[in-house]
Amino acid sequence: MKEILELVKNYIEEKNSSKKWEAGKDWVQYAGPYFSSDEYVRGVESLLKGWLAMGTDSITFEKKFPPNYGKKYGVLTNSGSSANLLMMVAMTSKRLYGFPKGTKVIVPVAGFPTTVNPILQFGFEPVFVDIKLDTLNLDIEQVREAAKNTDAKIITFAHVLGNPPNMKEVMEIVKEYDLILLEDCCDALGSTYEGKPLGSFGEMASCSFFPAHHITMGEGGFVATRTAEQEKIVRSFREWGRGCYCVGKKANLSKAGTCGSRFSSWLPALPEEIFDHKFVYEEIGFNLKPIEMQASMGLAQLDKLPEIHERRKENYKNLFKVFEKYEEHLHLPRATPNSNPSWFSFPMTIKEGAPFKRKDITGFLEDNKIQTRTYFAGNILLQPAYSHLNDIKDTIEKYPVATKATKDTFFVGTSPVIDKTQIDYIGSVVDQFFNNKM
Repeated sequence: MKEILELVKNYIEEKNSSKKWEAGKDWVQYAGPYFSSDEYVRGVESLLKGWLAMGTDSITFEKKFPPNYGKKYGVLTNSGSSANLLMMVAMTSKRLYGFPKGTKVIVPVAGFPTTVNPILQFGFEPVFVDIKLDTLNLDIEQVREAAKNTDAKIITFAHVLGNPPNMKEVMEIVKEYDLILLEDCCDALGSTYEGKPLGSFGEMASCSFFPAHHITMGEGGFVATRTAEQEKIVRSFREWGRGCYCVGKKANLSKAGTCGSRFSSWLPALPEEIFDHKFVYEEIGFNLKPIEMQASMGLAQLDKLPEIHERRKENYKNLFKVFEKYEEHLHLPRATPNSNPSWFSFPMTIKEGAPFKRKDITGFLEDNKIQTRTYFAGNILLQPAYSHLNDIKDTIEKYPVATKATKDTFFVGTSPVIDKTQIDYIGSVVDQFFNNKM
């Protein structure tokens, strides 16, 4: 195996050393995996060991990752979307809150669909609030009104592209109205508010390891929890709903299991029957597990986190210099007071009266091989899948800022795969665009 891994290492290093980026010919990607040979070696080594399901590296990752969110406990899953799903379904557990269908959940109307989808998928009722134009985060005054005027039990939202809302005010509302906060931190790994990591404020927090995100396993996600009991329940939902919480080859092959009494009278309906705990089901769950190779690659990525955060913050600063000359026409992203974002991207919204539309500037950037993205789904209620939830005219009138973001917001990347040479190129293309418009 050692010889094979050395060959893999040499191959990747040679391949990476031969890469050369050429302005105007090669794309400036908005994101991508920030890999060296380490991730490939760990991945191949994991495969060659022959234990494909979650094992030793998965256990290690689940222990090492939660402190990034200021927590002790957590569960690795197959995507950030699944992490959001697991956080929300955990709210239905009889062993936790047991919230019934119809439970109201406060959520911003703009963002990525899988912040909203689990609310609908489990029969809860979304209480939508608009966003603020400066940060694209939820409108806190509307949150306060929603908490005051409804019997909402849960609040969930994403820290938009790594930049949080005013968490002091959010937590005041959470405490005053006894809300359960579920933080969507899929874009916010490494960001802080008043020195505390995002993800440390709520009962649970999600992360995504999709290639566009801060670290990646190809796919993957994580739920960090405040308590061990919450972790056990999330783990159960992740694995078909079973009560057994054995992890890894050793525990799976053990007659005793992690609990020490794998074969026992587990079924209340049959108290005299000895039953294998691996086939006892406490919840109506899913199969949302990753494979061991993903965790192996993720451990290599964790070592790069300080460098990744540094590069993202530096790219944000350099992009701000590119676009601040044109702030007359663009709302530019600024960190929320008391926060220190590890920026997922660099979002901008075109101001009223600008002599161009979003399609003009994004089209020009794309024509020059600079990737752009809209602010995900924008106002979710304007998307075809959700049109039955509200009248379109009412949606546009009730959520004007989210609607504007749907029409006028876009972003370019701050990913560590982007270097200063590429940002200089972005600057030259942006200057060319504005020189033609002004």
